[in-house]
Amino acid sequence: MSAAARLRGQRGRTRGRGRLAALVAMVVTAAFSLGGCTAKPLLTPGDGKLQVVTTTGILRDLVKNVGGDRVDAVSIIPDGADPHTYEPTLRDARNVVYADVAFSNYAMLEEHNIIKVLDTNLPKSATNVSLVEESAKYAADLIQLTENVNLNTVWLGLRVWGSGQQLGVTRDSDVLIQATNVTGPGKMYGYLTGTFGDTSVYFDSSNGFDASDDYKDDTATLPADSHTHLSWAFTKPGIYHVTLRGQVKATPSAIPVTVGQATYTFAVGVNPSEAGIKNPVVFNQGHADLSVELDNGGMDTHYDPTGGGEMTQKTYPANQVVIEVPNNAIAEIPGDRQFRFLGHPGDQIYQLAQAVLGNHVHGELDPHTWQNVRNAEAYVKLIRDTLSAKDPAGTATYSANAARYLSQLDALDNYMRTTIAKIPQANRYLVTTHDGFAYLGKAYGIQIAGFVTPNPSSQPSLADRRKLTESIHNLKVKAVFLEPNLKARSSDLTQVANEQHVKVCPIYGDTLDSGAPTYIDMMRFNANTLRKCLG
Repeated sequence: MSAAARLRGQRGRTRGRGRLAALVAMVVTAAFSLGGCTAKPLLTPGDGKLQVVTTTGILRDLVKNVGGDRVDAVSIIPDGADPHTYEPTLRDARNVVYADVAFSNYAMLEEHNIIKVLDTNLPKSATNVSLVEESAKYAADLIQLTENVNLNTVWLGLRVWGSGQQLGVTRDSDVLIQATNVTGPGKMYGYLTGTFGDTSVYFDSSNGFDASDDYKDDTATLPADSHTHLSWAFTKPGIYHVTLRGQVKATPSAIPVTVGQATYTFAVGVNPSEAGIKNPVVFNQGHADLSVELDNGGMDTHYDPTGGGEMTQKTYPANQVVIEVPNNAIAEIPGDRQFRFLGHPGDQIYQLAQAVLGNHVHGELDPHTWQNVRNAEAYVKLIRDTLSAKDPAGTATYSANAARYLSQLDALDNYMRTTIAKIPQANRYLVTTHDGFAYLGKAYGIQIAGFVTPNPSSQPSLADRRKLTESIHNLKVKAVFLEPNLKARSSDLTQVANEQHVKVCPIYGDTLDSGAPTYIDMMRFNANTLRKCLG
């Protein structure tokens, strides 16, 4: 194609986009905010570069590192703004109109109006990529969200393993799991909530344990080779020791035969290290069962942190295990009469909820993937391949730029691990403004101990604030962390921190600013601030 023909094509393209831009201006004037006087960069079609629009500044930085001089890249959300609440402007819509490629994080990170501006105004010839969903093809480690973050704990049940044929066990036999003793600072309950909300109490330490009637008021009855989940409730934080005994009653008239007994340790609202067990296996997620072993004798535990069933669970002796009941398991006793055995309505308890009622996975993904540097590397590879497909002549450049940047990200990932590893294990608790750091915690060994609200756009309730206070106090948290772009909505976190006499330190979540102008700067800053404030 001649230079003149290319020029005519560019002018035609520009005139067409100009008409589209004018239409956008007429349609969206009422919909988009005209506030904010700071001029944002504009895409410049016709300059010979690939025009790229991203939703966030973090994505823009990744694109610039891969695209180099062959791309113009701008973001809809300005640095320092909150992706969860930002409203796009006419200038943002204009940039979308002229884009050849668009990258959004998606997974519900961005405000819905941002996605509408992107999808409505992007030319049909442009490439539109949602990075979270597509990054799975590049080995990104994605985390699913749960319906209720308060139920994101271990699912703890009771299980009977084996056939028990040597004990005369048949399908009609009963296996009795009895609570014979509980020690701890408060009361312990184990109960089942049925389909219609009715409750069956299996264990209740509030009225003691009566050996004279063979603990009949503190007994769960199961058939052989079965399991059930329970809700486990504790009234005060601290270390509890729960002793369970397993018995077999082969026939209705048979005398029960004891198979085994074990004492299980629960860390309720406190650091599991306080249990005094050397190198414990901490049950804090997934699926676990306190088990009677019919064929081998005794009682132990079975556990799979990924939530699998009996085929994937591993066996651990009870005396090596600590079952964690974290502060995000704090709940208020419902007003329904069937829960009166727990205490007064509105009183706080620490509860591991039974699996059938809680932690049903939405299918939605946690969108804050870049807090794991390995996921950012998956983004970079996806960006590289997308730009190469749109601009084949630049493939060698994009590949070389990506390789160089991936090497820097490898070094960053190593820096994150080595820096955070210097924080004493007992201090690795992260309390933040909102629930945006699960990837950071999973990748680098930081436990998410609390946040003001699950979403920064929502206002914290009194229960949220009370739970945050309990978390900071019970875990002896050294510092809480505030995102700079959320300072305007940080009064609750700051006030709670002041009341508990802990430091308030900065951390970056969703956005860049002058203090962290690039993704690498942001993540290095996070590693350093965690090390400084928690170490």
